[in-house]
Amino acid sequence: MRLPRPTQLVRIPALAAALCLSVIAVHAQTPIQVLDASALHPPAGARVAIVEFADLQCPACAAANPTLKAAVAQYKIPWVRHDYLIPYHNWSRNAAINARWFDLKSKSLGDDYRDQVFASQASIYNPDSLNQFTQKFAQSHGITLPFAIDPQGKFANDINADIALGKRVGISSTPTIFVVTAGSKGAPYTQVLKPAQDLYTTIDRAIADTAPASKSAVAKTTLAK
Repeated sequence: MRLPRPTQLVRIPALAAALCLSVIAVHAQTPIQVLDASALHPPAGARVAIVEFADLQCPACAAANPTLKAAVAQYKIPWVRHDYLIPYHNWSRNAAINARWFDLKSKSLGDDYRDQVFASQASIYNPDSLNQFTQKFAQSHGITLPFAIDPQGKFANDINADIALGKRVGISSTPTIFVVTAGSKGAPYTQVLKPAQDLYTTIDRAIADTAPASKSAVAKTTLAK
């Protein structure tokens, strides 16, 4: 979902429903000019990864999420998920804070919460309904939520740091999805504009571009010298 300019914010509430529907229908993401690529790399030890900037209340993010999840499961590659909040969304910040609290229990639990929020987006319409959803999620995992999820504001600060990172990268819409590489013979990162159509082929190309040279190829190179 493209972020509004500050002067557009007053008009957004009346157009939000129509905008969300149009985003879901298109599914293609917005190409960006990368301003700072320092964050666009795999975690240490990985050759290929997905880096995503998303908002848990964004319908286009929800539409892309199953494709990303399936690709990560198939290729066994890391998925680096950054929060990049849409200013007029009324519960996405709370959801992002909740997800980070569940991350402390386990990263897989935090990711499961994110996935289920995306899958249940249509039934979450304000902070109260998000709280009800989160309580049920916690209970289903045998977890008791504390009275205050983020009393010191640590998670909120971490989310703000993600937003600042996204601005440095040049993010202008959500989701913004990259396939990133380390030691690639090709592009160090590629933005995936149409995840349903292009994510798998982009990952295949990244894996091929980062594959170690075979012993026979090394031997031929050595003999040629």
